[in-house]
Amino acid sequence: MRPRLKKMSIVLTALSLGAAGVVAGILSGPDAQASNNGQSVRPAMGWSSWSFVRRNPTEANIIAQADAMKNSGLAAHGYQYVNLDDFFMKCDSNGPVVDGNGRWVVDTNRFPHGLKFVADHIHGLGLKFGLYVTPGIPANAVAKNTPIAGTSLHAKDIADTSKTEKNYNCKHMYYIDYSKPGSQEYVNSFANLYASWGVDYLKIDGVGAQDIPDVQAWDTALRQTGRPINYALSNNLPIANATTWKKLANSWRTQGDVECYCSGQPNGVGYPLTNWAHIAARFNTAASWQPFAGPGGWNDLDSIEIGSGDQEIQTISGVSKTDIRRTQLTLWSMAAAPLLLGTDLTLLTSATPPAGVAADKAMLFNDRVIAVDQDGVAAKRIVNSGGGQVFSKKEANGSFVVALFNTTTTGSLTVPVNWSQVGFTGSGQVTDLWAGKSGGTVADTYKATLRPGEARLIRVVPGSGGGGGSTAEAEAGSIAGAARVGSCTACSGGQKVGFIGNGAANFVTLNITPSAAGSRTLTISYTLNGSRSFFVSVNGGTPVEVPLTGTSFATVFTKTITVTMNSGSNSVKLFNDTAYAPDLDKISVN
Repeated sequence: MRPRLKKMSIVLTALSLGAAGVVAGILSGPDAQASNNGQSVRPAMGWSSWSFVRRNPTEANIIAQADAMKNSGLAAHGYQYVNLDDFFMKCDSNGPVVDGNGRWVVDTNRFPHGLKFVADHIHGLGLKFGLYVTPGIPANAVAKNTPIAGTSLHAKDIADTSKTEKNYNCKHMYYIDYSKPGSQEYVNSFANLYASWGVDYLKIDGVGAQDIPDVQAWDTALRQTGRPINYALSNNLPIANATTWKKLANSWRTQGDVECYCSGQPNGVGYPLTNWAHIAARFNTAASWQPFAGPGGWNDLDSIEIGSGDQEIQTISGVSKTDIRRTQLTLWSMAAAPLLLGTDLTLLTSATPPAGVAADKAMLFNDRVIAVDQDGVAAKRIVNSGGGQVFSKKEANGSFVVALFNTTTTGSLTVPVNWSQVGFTGSGQVTDLWAGKSGGTVADTYKATLRPGEARLIRVVPGSGGGGGSTAEAEAGSIAGAARVGSCTACSGGQKVGFIGNGAANFVTLNITPSAAGSRTLTISYTLNGSRSFFVSVNGGTPVEVPLTGTSFATVFTKTITVTMNSGSNSVKLFNDTAYAPDLDKISVN
């Protein structure tokens, strides 16, 4: 059942790239399609302590990484989260040491001033602080039968001591029986503690299908804190439950750790951090999980191991480690995955950085590539043949971004792709996004001869053969706020944008180009069951209300109105400030 819908705004700004077949479907109501907690409208960017710091986080080294994020220039390019992973809590022989309400206690030998001190420092840099938890209730809480904050209940009232939860550090965490009174209140008190420290991002680790009650409880708990907290699930979550992860969280780990643990040191500590096998394994998961990514919820491929130079990647004979690092960032960006670095950021500010760090810095600061990640569109794999792979997506301005990969490790490979596979016909203007150089006009087919492990990332703007800019797909826009992309079997391109409304912050931007200036017919394609309205404003002009009706969110309906447009690109804003609008498939102009 869809909710009554309030009023919203959506700005459409896209350059259309050709005709697409009309296709329809259903965007479920809030809480059924994706988390509506307002977080991670675009994939998170930042740093996590696990890869490099791993089992030895301290107040000093976390602050040093935060300072380096700011001082290296990473923050200016959008990297903002500084996430403290495992091993910050105090343990004894019975697991995590607990406070008077059964919650983890911080190890003051590592963090003598506490975590609020660390969070305050990070916030003072204009950055955000992330923290870590695992499901369940500590055995120490049960042994002491600690009270549950705000209730007359105690730990033994909610613990299922017949089963232990996964905890990688202290162990000794029991399941919580969520049928028992006090279980949600316990998790709420844990979330309130984290919120009081200034936590902006929470990773809950070791979860699987059996932990859906915990994932739900933490989602509820984080919301009730009143603090905006980005909610991430880890790790290797089953795709069979993808719709559940999407409903409850802002990101979910689609695989095990990207770290290879192949340094030869105890617990795999030290370099190299990863290898080609762990990166290459992400191609299939990026493809299979692609339908579940969208504003508010992202497929997490794990840490980006770029920033510590040539020591990051295990050596492979005949394969450039620079190529592998660039391929990793290319794949993650095409997947619109979170960009959370796992390397030693202090090397980016070192006076004498190791070999490869300057190249790493250039990769991480490439705003053309970052924009591919932050466009909020997860690419589809359109070619997978003989080690050659191609992923493609259509962006808000109507251009296409295409990544070509040689996933072999034994020789160069020519990887071709037809523009018809990408989504248009004719010729296209090509730009190499890594090099920032024009590739000229390419007709029908693009080819790249790639070294082993190498990637090519291009943006393509279709020429006159691509159909002009007379159609703008809603899902190709820059979608902000609660508005989000949903699958739609009957819609053009198989997607549409719903939850348009419930506040002026919920908008999408596209541009549309008519055949000529003057009075033009604008066609709105939408899905709807009932009666709602769009208000339409062209180029900031006076808005006109367009009442619409429909009988199904699985069927595409159209409405034409007459508007005045300029020559070239025109901005079209569709909004409704007092109620939800219909779900939007596309707009087109004659």
